[in-house]
Amino acid sequence: MNRAFGIVLAILVGIAAGMCFLLSINNVVHQSMLPLGNDLRSISMDLSEIKKNIVSSNGSAQVLDRLAVIEKRLQSIEDKMVANPTPAPAAPQMPPAEDYDKVYNIETGKSYVKGKKDAPVTIVAFTDFQCPFCARFHGPFQEVLKQFPDKVNFMIKNYPLPFHPFARPAAKAALAAGEQGKYFEMVDALLANQQQMLNDEGYKELAKRIGLNVDRFSKDLKNNDAAYEEIINNDLKLVDAFDVRGTPTFFIGGKKTMARDPAAIKAAVEQALAEKGIR
Repeated sequence: MNRAFGIVLAILVGIAAGMCFLLSINNVVHQSMLPLGNDLRSISMDLSEIKKNIVSSNGSAQVLDRLAVIEKRLQSIEDKMVANPTPAPAAPQMPPAEDYDKVYNIETGKSYVKGKKDAPVTIVAFTDFQCPFCARFHGPFQEVLKQFPDKVNFMIKNYPLPFHPFARPAAKAALAAGEQGKYFEMVDALLANQQQMLNDEGYKELAKRIGLNVDRFSKDLKNNDAAYEEIINNDLKLVDAFDVRGTPTFFIGGKKTMARDPAAIKAAVEQALAEKGIR
């Protein structure tokens, strides 16, 4: 019997130690954790039941005394949790809802333009060359662009995300290809081969594929690094100004769009043209 009492006592002492630990972290427990008080009351009731059983079995006075101490400490914990609940943290501030009717004036700057420079509608893509979604949706926009050769042009603003280490070097590779008049050819190649070619040897191989003078390309990539860095950083300054929240982000006629498939993109382009009185 004494051995059984010892086991029970060890279990109860462990429970008490756990309850003391709960008390030590109470100040960081959220208000929603107050249902823990119900568990404490349940434990207290169980202890009372064990106490009755021990009494009816002529249990030792030492075990009964320990039970009394545990019951008092449990009651103290519950009282403190109820009296001093931790206030609920403030709800995180959500970004404002997107305004797809807002028109942004996105200047060309030093960006390359695909299509007629004076086209009435411009598609702007904030692009990260390592972003798989940028690669996925690049094609549909190029497909629609071909349907409006005189009315729509296209340009890229660089938005290399900080967790994509190859995005910035790839943007520079595209700019270096632009020195030989093949910026968009390199853009297409980079996005089509981003899983294998976003590295120094890959850039050279892509440069060869699109018909560049590879030696000149390599020299431009090295010698113009500071200039390319400045272009990319200037593009990054536009991110907050134009409420860009990720990549890719597309604008059609200055308005942010969620169009991603050819039919939706074409409809958005036709709407932008109609707003300018162009059919």
